Amino acid sequence: MRELIKKLRKYQIQIRKAITSQMQGDFHSIFKGSGLEFDDVRSYQYGDDIRTIDWSVSAKGHGTFVKTFKEEKEQTVFFLMDVSASQEIGKPGQQKVDVGKEICGVLALSAINEGSQVGLLCFSDQKEKYLKPGKGEKHAYLLISELVNLNPSSLQTDLAKSILYTLNMLKKKSVIVLLSDFIDEGYEHNLKALAKKHDLVVIHLSDKRESQLPGLGIIPLLDKETNRTIWVNTSSSEFKKKYAQQFSGYQNTLEQVCRKYQANYLRVDTGEDYVPHLLKLFRVRNKTKKSA
Repeated sequence: MRELIKKLRKYQIQIRKAITSQMQGDFHSIFKGSGLEFDDVRSYQYGDDIRTIDWSVSAKGHGTFVKTFKEEKEQTVFFLMDVSASQEIGKPGQQKVDVGKEICGVLALSAINEGSQVGLLCFSDQKEKYLKPGKGEKHAYLLISELVNLNPSSLQTDLAKSILYTLNMLKKKSVIVLLSDFIDEGYEHNLKALAKKHDLVVIHLSDKRESQLPGLGIIPLLDKETNRTIWVNTSSSEFKKKYAQQFSGYQNTLEQVCRKYQANYLRVDTGEDYVPHLLKLFRVRNKTKKSA
């Protein structure tokens, strides 16, 4: 635990220095949403931005109304972490789940230092661990400790169910950081709803074995979530093509949904240094917040 904290601190300092010196960006804006939250509606007045018109209220026939907003007092950053068995792919200590936990940790420390609240939901096909949003370094260390010591009780995944749980639980607009390999089906509708209601950051965790399985002949493959073993010919060109296309299809669908609903998308491979990828994400978010 102590070594992990030391590692996360080093990454946090590295990220902060890069943002200050290279991007000259506002580190605080990384974790801020729009900076405004809905307050009320009032009658339209000459000069009002037409983008603030509340069409659902105006359609009732009592005039044209615009939405009014108030500045958010504090921002909640909520981590939604997939801990199902499919996340246990990669080298020991560098599996998808390990990388995901580290990213959660370094972002939690950074968010806490910027005055945000941080919360956590770890999920499989059920709620594995929930930590209510809170402030302060003690709370950030608690979050990291819960991640490190977590032993999931289920092997399977249900992204749709976990996203729906989050939608029902978080009433106030928040920054949601969703980390998963997205090896599941039927979650797209709920993901769209999450992106519409919150400021969504999708971190797609992957391992090269998922798209580039080496040619080892006929071998048994274990599906960790179902605990079923199937025999496949990994040297078959047809199998390799189908295997790569399946992974590419998952990624393309996810990217398209994120792009359409203005969610940030980032893919992180277990064999890569994730810090440059986070810097890339921050660069995009800083640019977006400044132009908003």
